[in-house]
Amino acid sequence: MRVIFKLNRIRALAAFGVLASTLAHAPLAQADNVTDAMIGAYTSSGLLEQNRALLRVADEGVALSMSSLRPVINTALSIARSYDRTGLGRLGANSSHSTSASLRLSLEWLLFDNGASKLSTMAAQEAVLATRQTLLDVEQQVLFSAVDAYVSVLTQQDNVALRQNNLRLLQEEMRAANDRFEVGEVTRTDVALAESRVAEARANLTDAQGALLTARATYEEVVGRAPGAITAYPPLPRRASSLDAAQARALNSHPSLRAQQHAVRSAQLTADSSLRDMGPSISFSASTTHREIHSSETETDSFDLGLELSQTLYAGGALAASRRRDLANVDAERGRLLSTQRSITSNAASAYTAFDTAAASLVSSNERVRAAQVAFDGIREEATLGARTTLDVLQAEQELLDAQTARLNARALQALAAYDLLQAQGLLTVDNLNLAVERYDPEIYYNQVRAAPAFVTKRGQDLDRVLKALRKN
Repeated sequence: MRVIFKLNRIRALAAFGVLASTLAHAPLAQADNVTDAMIGAYTSSGLLEQNRALLRVADEGVALSMSSLRPVINTALSIARSYDRTGLGRLGANSSHSTSASLRLSLEWLLFDNGASKLSTMAAQEAVLATRQTLLDVEQQVLFSAVDAYVSVLTQQDNVALRQNNLRLLQEEMRAANDRFEVGEVTRTDVALAESRVAEARANLTDAQGALLTARATYEEVVGRAPGAITAYPPLPRRASSLDAAQARALNSHPSLRAQQHAVRSAQLTADSSLRDMGPSISFSASTTHREIHSSETETDSFDLGLELSQTLYAGGALAASRRRDLANVDAERGRLLSTQRSITSNAASAYTAFDTAAASLVSSNERVRAAQVAFDGIREEATLGARTTLDVLQAEQELLDAQTARLNARALQALAAYDLLQAQGLLTVDNLNLAVERYDPEIYYNQVRAAPAFVTKRGQDLDRVLKALRKN
């Protein structure tokens, strides 16, 4: 019986060797690492493109505020034809008609508004800075999604390999149980137990393969392409020296906190602007009109210059309501800032603790796998001597599989916890990671539009080309 068992084992090992040789000579897919995944996500993310466009919207808010401090020039061309009819009765009626045309050119310029427009421009600039930090926070989310997708594919690959190995071992046990049943060493119950475990292992392998396909699809969605050969867990980034250091770094550099700080300043400037709106304003106006009446062949030219001082004395309470609304908005933004500070402190603490927990769990899992492997090898050897039952072997194999699966999960959690800690501190960015990718520079578009160029100017035409290039990309 033992000779038959050894022959079956030799055949299995030989078949496995042929498969390994075939895989060794097969063409290999291009290897991927976590840096490749993050670069792919950064260059293909629709979420980043969306928020870059929103940043350009905020940039244009500065241009709109700047335009209120500049003169407005209008032109109007009008043509009119009139008919007149006079006289009634026997004497008849007289009729006449005339055609006139006029061309008017006017200029209006707000010279002074108590500083309201300038404060509005400053508020718009703070809104731009807040939106830039929001874009940076979105960048962190995109990069972490890439890390998560990468680790998920690798973990599911290893899980499939574990399930395949588990199925192979259980099939060996089932064959051994059949051989021992044929010589009367075990009962039919032992064979049925082995067959049940093999069927369960096949189902678990199918589930693992489905999870791997899902992980690969998620990777393609996040990174923008199918994964290559993923074989290594990402290197663990350097961790903060202490919990206090991690929280201090988060409060100093997290983009969501910086964005909210700029939002508070923008709200305060807007409230100050609404207060200035209650004061007087001075505007200058000038116009010239040329008019021709063709029936009488007469021409007239007129020129007008004006300087106006105005102030709203009563607007039904609208100005006061606007002021109260803006002050309430400042209070809301300050409250949101406090909540953001607490959230960032809490997230940094949670991420730091999760990393320590994952590291300790991985150490324990390694020890568990070592002990389970020793136990399985011993029980399996004892079973060949008749000192252990088939159920003992199957239970030991299940314990080893559980330990190996727990180690896989612990390794994945440790990698994700390390990058989650970076994100919690505001450090999971292209610049901080020094990724080899062309960075999006928000200054380029802002510098083009902050002076509010018109399309008819050279700068306006240059801006139009920049915008078309951005939309094309």
